[in-house]
Amino acid sequence: MSREGDISTIFLVLRRLRRPLITLIVIFSIGVLGLTLVPGPVGDDGETTRISFFHAFYFISFTATTIGFGEIPETFSEQQRLWVIFCIYLSVVGWAIFITALLRLSQDDNLRKAILNSQFGREVRNLQEPFYLVCGYGETGHRICTALDRLGLRAVVVEIDASQLADIEHQRYRSDVPGLVADAANPEKLRLAGLTHRYCRGVIALTNDDAANLAVAISARLLAPNLPVLARAETRDTAANMLSFNTQHVINPFQKFGDYLSLAMHSPAAYHLLVWLTGLPGTTIIRHRDPPRGHWILCGFGNFGRSLAEAIAREGLQVTVIDLLPERQAEPHDAGFHWIRGDGTGAATLTEAGIENAAGIIAATASDVDNLSIAVTARQLNGKAFVVLRQNSVINRPLIEAFEADITMVPSEVVAQECLAILTTPLLAPFLDALHGADEAWCSDLLDQLSERFGEQVPEVWSIRLNLAETPALYRLLMQGQTIKLCDIFRDPAQRASTLNCQALQLDRDDDDRLLLPGCETALRPGDELLLVGDRSAHRDLELSLSNEHTLLYVLTGKDLPGGWVWERLSALRN
Repeated sequence: MSREGDISTIFLVLRRLRRPLITLIVIFSIGVLGLTLVPGPVGDDGETTRISFFHAFYFISFTATTIGFGEIPETFSEQQRLWVIFCIYLSVVGWAIFITALLRLSQDDNLRKAILNSQFGREVRNLQEPFYLVCGYGETGHRICTALDRLGLRAVVVEIDASQLADIEHQRYRSDVPGLVADAANPEKLRLAGLTHRYCRGVIALTNDDAANLAVAISARLLAPNLPVLARAETRDTAANMLSFNTQHVINPFQKFGDYLSLAMHSPAAYHLLVWLTGLPGTTIIRHRDPPRGHWILCGFGNFGRSLAEAIAREGLQVTVIDLLPERQAEPHDAGFHWIRGDGTGAATLTEAGIENAAGIIAATASDVDNLSIAVTARQLNGKAFVVLRQNSVINRPLIEAFEADITMVPSEVVAQECLAILTTPLLAPFLDALHGADEAWCSDLLDQLSERFGEQVPEVWSIRLNLAETPALYRLLMQGQTIKLCDIFRDPAQRASTLNCQALQLDRDDDDRLLLPGCETALRPGDELLLVGDRSAHRDLELSLSNEHTLLYVLTGKDLPGGWVWERLSALRN
């Protein structure tokens, strides 16, 4: 990474202080020249002495800076003292001009930005560990940075709103999170933030502007083509544009939630399993009732509303749309919906839409106040209706929670969960995709099995690849031709008679063979990738077993060998 920012800052300071510096230089030059020309005292030989340029420069330097040191190299004459008095007052004027310009410069916004950018650039350049570049520090960005910090991963943030970025200072992150106030759509700012840094492991575009997220995706594709990019897109056109640039992961929270709602309607067990596996570890999942089939009312036909209306329509259900947008402005494929023009906050509009007999209602506007008003009115008119409530701002969480909707949709949570699943557990996304086409009975049995074993709290979900980097001890044994089964590595390293509280959900092999819920007797191969679910202690113990040769030997054979080179030699001699 270049240091152009530091050089630019220096030149900016020099440009701003050009005139005061020239004034000081002229004053010093006049003082030095005059002191060499003014006659000094008469010497022992009867000749008038004069001070040299070096001594004149030396004397003016400490005199003009108010240090004071005495008359050198000889006692001055009256003429020299008079000239020094003039130089003293002249230098005071020069320094007053310079200090005034310096104080004015300290208030310059451009300079402060340049200095902050320079400091930020140095901080990013000095990073010596993997990090993710997060563009946008709103609700979603905050969730992502918090989760990355808990996982021991670094983050670098670019945010256009200074007030949003200031929140970083109030968070209790274990590692510093460098932040830059800048437009993420600017490729030079992305480069400054570490886009081309050797330790950058990925780019996450989470701004609330689809155009900015698209610009980030394009910049990453052209400047760092090997980096994975996760980009948020709230419109289909933007998502399609991102995919045309080979963006690896495009996340549309509205379409994603529409898929969730559709899944909950035709496969409730699969939906509950998805929610349970993608939740925040340690939190308790409260199962709500399943969305009923029947007539649904949708209030608000923006990007979110359209995605949900289409999801419900795919299930073969009737949808009534309430929106201020005239029906003729809707897209052609939306014509199949029954349309009522209004805002849905009034009882008359909801009654006209048939709320008394509706199976469910979705408050999907961009206003939390309107959504709450719609939900409260609907519940008064039909207490049995299934209510889906959209939450737009985190500050309204207490009100949303107090209402107790059947499902609350928070776009930032949907995006954050999807990003974390992709970043930290690559195998989870294909497993969740498999749930959409899985048999309901199979999903129900798996959900009951996992719930009985792990409870209603969200467990840890992680993936491991059997290679030299992640599982060196196990990998070496597999490369030696030893047969090791899945159940063998699930033994407790503290007491091998016990089994770790974890389970394999999926196994991927290098030959593209994929096994869902692999059996205990499944033989492992080098290069296999496992998707696991379990508690934190099981995660920690399994990592120890697969990376430490002594621990793995005990787990597999029951032999507890002494550690250290000396003890190993003594043990070998004894045997």
